[in-house]
Amino acid sequence: METCATGRQPRLLCRAFGGIRLPKARPLPERLEQVFAELMAALEQWQPEVVAVEEVFYSVNAKSALKLGQVRGVALLAAAMQGLPVAEYAPLKIKSSVVGYGLAKKEQVQFMVARLLELEELPEPADAADALAVAICHIHTAQTLLQQGAVR
Repeated sequence: METCATGRQPRLLCRAFGGIRLPKARPLPERLEQVFAELMAALEQWQPEVVAVEEVFYSVNAKSALKLGQVRGVALLAAAMQGLPVAEYAPLKIKSSVVGYGLAKKEQVQFMVARLLELEELPEPADAADALAVAICHIHTAQTLLQQGAVR
């Protein structure tokens, strides 16, 4: 995702989004390998300047939180192997940046992401909307820091 200037106002431009589908029947190490391979391919294809990820959050279901943490670790490894800086944002900050309310529901985030990016349909899968929200949060944060004279 990037910003482009149209007239006087910059606007967000979505180049691509999607999700990685993992077969549940495959063992976890093989699924993590698939995530790594697909992320590396996307990083090589799109050549981003930075990777933005959601910080670890606490979940009621410890098993789910552990699996998400493992996938997050794979994403951090892929970014590191490409020599890319990583920006991390708390879920409340991401939702506040996109929706204006830190406790927004998933559907509200999905709707606002579609509006901000001028998409004709809601981003699917819903996880893709979450990833786009992280990117939007990073762009907003980076622009604010730039305006304040800080470097990120």
